[in-house]
Amino acid sequence: MRLLRPVVVGLSVLSLAIAIPTGSAVAADGMFAWLGPHGEPHYLRNPPDHRCFDMGQEARGARNGLRQPLVVYPRRRRKGAPTRLRPGQSAPSGAHFSSVVFNSH
Repeated sequence: MRLLRPVVVGLSVLSLAIAIPTGSAVAADGMFAWLGPHGEPHYLRNPPDHRCFDMGQEARGARNGLRQPLVVYPRRRRKGAPTRLRPGQSAPSGAHFSSVVFNSH
């Protein structure tokens, strides 16, 4: 019985470690899609929440395949009139954007 006690304690600690979420990294659940230069499709799976991403190349036709809302902006660093996309919503295919924020309130 004494040999089993360390195993039981070890399994209890392991089950707690699995059950308790670690860190503060939260990500939007799903996929964000857009068209790049020459109409090539691009995808980003489970992007981090509340972080602004500036696009490094032409981007248009944003599609929100996430479970949370997102906001696209026509210029870098969240400049210009924002376009909010609800989950499942798409911007017009010709609508260009230069930055995006996921799960923005």
